[in-house]
Amino acid sequence: MSAASRKQRGSETQTTVARWFAAHGWPFAESTGAGRQGSDITGIPGLACEVKARRNFNPLAWIKQATNGNGIPFVVFRCDGQGQQSVAEWPVLLTLRQFTTLLQIAGFGDGEPAEETTDA
Repeated sequence: MSAASRKQRGSETQTTVARWFAAHGWPFAESTGAGRQGSDITGIPGLACEVKARRNFNPLAWIKQATNGNGIPFVVFRCDGQGQQSVAEWPVLLTLRQFTTLLQIAGFGDGEPAEETTDA
């Protein structure tokens, strides 16, 4: 895949994710375009979304990149073979701490959402 086609696929992927959020409760969600610092999708308050359309898999680097935004950091990534029509099936990556907190907020588990800490 050429550099131009990779860039186009990345841009299309980011736009697809923004449209998904806009259609599912965040009407002001927008793709920021390439090369901008912070979240790849704006208009989703409290969330820091990183979008990837990559063949290589580097989850730690991606999560660190998402953490540079404001809000709960997570990564939406489009795997090879996944077209725009299957956006609902694209994987989402987040830390165990964030995942556990979201589950607790949703009413799962016995405890209250944990305070944000850096230790296990």
